[in-house]
Amino acid sequence: MPLPDRARSPRGVPRGARAGARGGGHTNRTFVFDDGRCAPRQPGAGDGSRGDGVLLDTTSLKMSDLDSEVLPLPPRYRFRDLLLGDQSFQNDDRVQVEFYVNENTFKERLKLFFIKNQRSSLRIRLFNFSLKLLTCLLYIVRVLLDDPAQGIGCWGCPKQKFTFNESSSEINWAPILWVERKMALWAIQVIVAIISFLETMLLIYLSYKGNIWEQIFRVSFVLEMINTLPFIITIFWAPLRNLFIPVFLNCWLAKHALENMINDFHRAILRTQSAMFNQVLILFCTLLCLVFTGTCGIQHLERAGENLSLLTSFYFCIVTFSTVGYGDVTPKIWPSQLLVVIMICVALVVLPLQFEELVFLWMERQKSGGNYSRHRAQTEKHVILCVTSLKIDLLMDFLNEFYAHPRLQDYYVVILCPTEMDIQVRRVLQIPLWSQRVIYLQGSALKDQDLMRAKMDNGEACFILSSRNEVDRTAADHQTILRAWAVKDFAPNCPLYVQILKPENKFHVKFADHVVCEEECKYAMLALNCICPATSTLITLLVHTSRGQEGQESPEQWQRMYGRCSGNEVYHVRMGDSKFFCEYQGKSFTYAAFHAHKKYGVCLIGLKREENRSILLNPGPRHTLAASDTCFYINITKEENSAFTFKQEETRRGLKGPGRGQGSSRLPVHSIIASVGTVAMDLQNTECQPAQGGGGSKLALPTENGSGSRRPSIAPVLELADSSALLPCDLLSDQSEDEMTPSDDEGLSVVEYVKGYPPNSPYIGSSPTLCHLLPVKAPFCCLRLDKGCKHNSYEDAKAYGFKNKLIIVSAEMAGNGLYNFIVPLRAYYRSRKELNPIVLLLDNKPDHHFLEAICCFPMVYYMEGSVDNLDSLLQCGIIYADNLVVVDKESTMSAEEDYMADAKTIVNVQTMFRLFPSLSITTELTHPSNMRFMQFRAKDSYSLALSKLEKRERENGSNLAFMFRLPFAAGRVFSISMLDTLLYQSFVKDYMISITRLLLGLDTTPGSGYLCAMKITEGDLWIGTYGRLFQKLCSSSAEIPIGIYRTQSHVFSTSEPHDLKPQPSALASPRSQ
Repeated sequence: MPLPDRARSPRGVPRGARAGARGGGHTNRTFVFDDGRCAPRQPGAGDGSRGDGVLLDTTSLKMSDLDSEVLPLPPRYRFRDLLLGDQSFQNDDRVQVEFYVNENTFKERLKLFFIKNQRSSLRIRLFNFSLKLLTCLLYIVRVLLDDPAQGIGCWGCPKQKFTFNESSSEINWAPILWVERKMALWAIQVIVAIISFLETMLLIYLSYKGNIWEQIFRVSFVLEMINTLPFIITIFWAPLRNLFIPVFLNCWLAKHALENMINDFHRAILRTQSAMFNQVLILFCTLLCLVFTGTCGIQHLERAGENLSLLTSFYFCIVTFSTVGYGDVTPKIWPSQLLVVIMICVALVVLPLQFEELVFLWMERQKSGGNYSRHRAQTEKHVILCVTSLKIDLLMDFLNEFYAHPRLQDYYVVILCPTEMDIQVRRVLQIPLWSQRVIYLQGSALKDQDLMRAKMDNGEACFILSSRNEVDRTAADHQTILRAWAVKDFAPNCPLYVQILKPENKFHVKFADHVVCEEECKYAMLALNCICPATSTLITLLVHTSRGQEGQESPEQWQRMYGRCSGNEVYHVRMGDSKFFCEYQGKSFTYAAFHAHKKYGVCLIGLKREENRSILLNPGPRHTLAASDTCFYINITKEENSAFTFKQEETRRGLKGPGRGQGSSRLPVHSIIASVGTVAMDLQNTECQPAQGGGGSKLALPTENGSGSRRPSIAPVLELADSSALLPCDLLSDQSEDEMTPSDDEGLSVVEYVKGYPPNSPYIGSSPTLCHLLPVKAPFCCLRLDKGCKHNSYEDAKAYGFKNKLIIVSAEMAGNGLYNFIVPLRAYYRSRKELNPIVLLLDNKPDHHFLEAICCFPMVYYMEGSVDNLDSLLQCGIIYADNLVVVDKESTMSAEEDYMADAKTIVNVQTMFRLFPSLSITTELTHPSNMRFMQFRAKDSYSLALSKLEKRERENGSNLAFMFRLPFAAGRVFSISMLDTLLYQSFVKDYMISITRLLLGLDTTPGSGYLCAMKITEGDLWIGTYGRLFQKLCSSSAEIPIGIYRTQSHVFSTSEPHDLKPQPSALASPRSQ
């Protein structure tokens, strides 16, 4: 673009004088632009400088002048400026900045305008293309005005009549050599020919590089001379003005100009059209030129024959080239017959080459996926999925979860992957259900061209997934980080959903809208599995979209109930707009949760204040609800899709009462909506009497009405918190008891623990969590379980004499994610009496940084060993353990067959299952389909029945066909790929990641609850139903049950409901958090 006027040269100042004024050793250069190009100028004789730098002399610039007026910018470069230089500002009293380049001659200036500059060259080629089309149009006009029957001859000569004699073999060449050309038409053709001739000679001169014959014998130059020189000669020799000139051959020159024009157009606008488009255009132009040439040539030659019209000749060419050949029109003389043979030979040579190139590009486009059109991007919504390699399991998980939501049915999915589409993915994408919605593009997210092909800037969201099958997961994260940076740089307004494998890399993509760290979630979930059974199953079912129809045809009740409850998900609604919760405005959270569950069957688990972005899980009875609160609840469907039936409400209220029935009666469901609470489990179907010493103080049998046939009543849930009626917070009471009155057998060991935040975090970005810590960090030597040191001589778990059962974790290495396994098990809300010793069984020795991070936690040890070594298992105390967690190893990713990556883990776990049948083993697998091999029994009829059920559910289109496998239902097996849907679901529910992290204990919010479990024993069965259990927990300890875990007991079902325990108010304030 041109410089402002004040950057021009001072008026009347010699160049040498200006250079001397600016100081020796520096050369001023003229900066002359034409769309990115500079027009050079040689330095004057008085410069005497080396030209190795640029020095701007601003002494002649005055601030007053700049402030007083704003001068207009000069116009864009014109042809006169290119030839003469910019002289319009030479006499201005301003600063000149000169740039010397090699383009300093007259020829170079012309070459800059006609060839080098993209925009000016594009204009020249467009003008040339228009000229060629004009010549073809003038030829057609000449043919239409010419009638050979009126006479044939040269300009000014007497006209001769001609009649074709079909019986004669002689050819009259006069109609072929001479045509009738009107004076005005001749003048126009001569002018066009002169312009074309001069342009051609100028371009030959500018493109000359030492070999003139190469320029002369070019086909385009020969055709140009044939179509222009005869017209120029007719200016000086008038009789030749009626000479036939094959102007129709200019169509090939027009085709050549069009190809060059498209190339210049792409260069000028810095965009590349697809090669498929260019090749189709070239093929179309070739066919058009062949037909036009054949039509005009046959029409002219047949002037000496039957004198065919242009339309008849065109009809003959189409019939001939299409190989139909009716035979109603045929050439009569041998020249026209020879032309037909030549045209057919040319078509047989040229067209196959064009078609071959087109087919090759089509095949390449099928591999790369082509483009997502900008028109579709502007009129339709689409999301982009960026992956390193696309596997069929990942693709189906994404598509099933993404399109499970009704409002996303009209979205398109554009997959951007650097690898070629494999056979399985190609086969799936050919299914009509997906072929119209999924577009596969082979390309890299690091290339702007590929991002432009995917129309990233118009996308509704971009999902960037890491390749967890890589042996080096850190390298996989680095690739994901670069992709996220590239997308953010190209399309800063496109929402980003990023999956990261290792927690230490999470802070690199902190700018993304939603980030899921795989190892953080994985280890926290495995840790909670040890104290809250089947947490992995609970979370997996919540983040999967299910129809809730799985297992409904099964003969077993638990499968039907379990399948229906799998349809529960987390939804949100504004309280003031909700039919579920609007009537509880001004009431306590616990009161609203109980009565909404009792009346509608929904489970209220948390809320978010309008003025606060943090989500609170079960803030407790002291939290009063407001109309502006956003409520989060678990239900089969969201409130907007629910139907309400109240016609039986009054009847139910009349029948309900404390003495309505015995323990065998069921509590009716007060809505057609089912939730976890109302359909999960009824505990009253037993004839056993309550035993003494039930489930503790929370579920203790009331003494005042616990006798006789009358069912014991439960205290009502208060509308507002009453400090006198509400029990003291369990957390504080239990902990104070632990601190002040330690038991005799534990001595003072428990008192040594303190509460605080871990002083050392192994990676940047970890959320601070209040934990039980040691007053003084343990020496690194004391963390080694299998070797004694100067502080103690213990060499195995037995020597330590732990009071609680051990939790053993088998991992390949002590990664930073393993830190998140320890934190939930040492969180401050866990009772000190219930803390389990943790033993890390590692294949490789942990590094210093990891030991520095874990040395502050009580009862955390490590030892080197492998899960397939029985001696290592015995030494780490497997016979004293309740839980063994086997983490998937990165080294198994190098298996030749993908699904064989879990082979070693499965066999080792099966061995331990046989050796230690009472041990609870939780295993992480790479592929969810391999979980059918866990606890494998070849001849077990029940396992075979579950296998058939899984196949039937998969045929019915279920996304959770594996849910009925006993290891998964019991929480004994887990695959991190099951949590991929958490990232996909956050596109519709942006709160899902936050709620999941709160449930797993990865994040802590002041005033928020946490996930815990409690056992329902035989003595607690006096409660009867799940609804009464809900009321008992809400009224006594303000806990909200959200699920039931049923074990395989024979007589009495020992069950553990997962519940959200309220945060005590003394510890829920922002100051204490």
